[in-house]
Amino acid sequence: MAGTHIHWFRRDLRVSDNSALCAASAGGAMVVPVFILSEWSGNHRWTGPARQQFLCGCLESLDGNLRSLGARLIIRQGDAVAELEKLALEVRAGAIFFNRDPDPFGRETERRLAELAGRLGITLHGMKDVCIHERGDVLNGSGEPFRVFTPYSKAWAKVPRPQPVPKPRALSTPETVGSLPLPSLATWRLPGPPTDLPEAGEKAARERLRRFLHNGLEGYGAGRNFPGTPSTARLSQDLRFGLLGIREVFDQVARRTEELPAAGRDSAAKFSSELVWREFYMQVLWHFPDVLQHEFHPAFRGMEWPGDPGRFDAWRLGQTGFPIVDAGMRELLATGFMHNRTRMITAMFLTKDLHLDWRLGEAYFMRALCDGEIASNNGGWQWSAGTGADAAPYFRIQNPWTQTRRYDPEGAYIKAWIPELRDLPAQAFFEPPEPGRRLAPNYPAPIVDHDLARQVTLKLFAAHKQAPRS
Repeated sequence: MAGTHIHWFRRDLRVSDNSALCAASAGGAMVVPVFILSEWSGNHRWTGPARQQFLCGCLESLDGNLRSLGARLIIRQGDAVAELEKLALEVRAGAIFFNRDPDPFGRETERRLAELAGRLGITLHGMKDVCIHERGDVLNGSGEPFRVFTPYSKAWAKVPRPQPVPKPRALSTPETVGSLPLPSLATWRLPGPPTDLPEAGEKAARERLRRFLHNGLEGYGAGRNFPGTPSTARLSQDLRFGLLGIREVFDQVARRTEELPAAGRDSAAKFSSELVWREFYMQVLWHFPDVLQHEFHPAFRGMEWPGDPGRFDAWRLGQTGFPIVDAGMRELLATGFMHNRTRMITAMFLTKDLHLDWRLGEAYFMRALCDGEIASNNGGWQWSAGTGADAAPYFRIQNPWTQTRRYDPEGAYIKAWIPELRDLPAQAFFEPPEPGRRLAPNYPAPIVDHDLARQVTLKLFAAHKQAPRS
């Protein structure tokens, strides 16, 4: 098997527009496609039942797609580098192909894998696939990474965009290679996930993209901020697991944009800008990996968050008495998803109204979300907290009641997720009830006064900025 190549699947669970899989299969080499399951069980800092259940469906779909090409998915479990070493020796692999990971954990695994390849005398091929432009592709005039989105996006647009790579026409995997069965939630000893997860797999993701391009892209700009309407692409989990190649997404958006009128083209540009935000946060994480532990903005390093920890559960369970906040948190509990507008509202409420550490919310979202992406999740939480790259200024604090009036004017989103409030007129959600009063008998009164909480936040940030640094 001297000509055998290993393709290590990570967050690229597709056969189309897959840089490493395409390269591994070039020249008709035998390909061993492998996915390595992690060994943790019970709970994990970065994931939970929704994402793992979706992963299981993606792997089942991937195995079927590989079999249609003449291959099959090999499942192993354990430390990735140790398992790749065993597999490489077993099949006498000449090379290992993989698509690079943007986060520091994947980066460390790749470093260890490079040491292994050198020791075994095999070739290692790490490919660019998760982003259009990655790592050091987009730098400022001084050769430094950007810290603000707008100049980054302008520089990003000037770098030539790579085109999708071809899908292998056929693959062949040695029949003697053993595999574990496809995983289930029991693999990680996890409880059942939310019931309303999207269909997993490359085929389902491609259909979601097709529907959005033809039915949603033209109106995306006008509707994307309204959580009560189906106006977003709902592709976040597909990009997180690599069910869609980012090159193909940009390519198809560009093709569809040419067919749209001027207003529709503006809408498509807004959608593309959101994809560039994804890349911006990945570059922030690549160049500044300590954002996972510390505030990105130097002025707010070491911020204290003196809120009552007992209020975290009220936030997590959607029992704060702020309808737009509670609707978002209940959507997350039920589906493993939350609309981006309410992600911002709920995150800012935890940090600016409850004065709780953004890291608590960041970790909870990663465990609860089906589409949890380390870079974007961290970037969004630090943006909302006022501590991150290109963050909302600390004094710009969203009022949940006015956010409701602006983005859920009919109360459709709130009523969809809070049955206790379905009989109330939408106007009831635009202002807080009288102190100590409830909007409905079986719905809690607001746990804080937003105006008072806002003043506390302003004082906290101002005091920290003025405090002497050692």
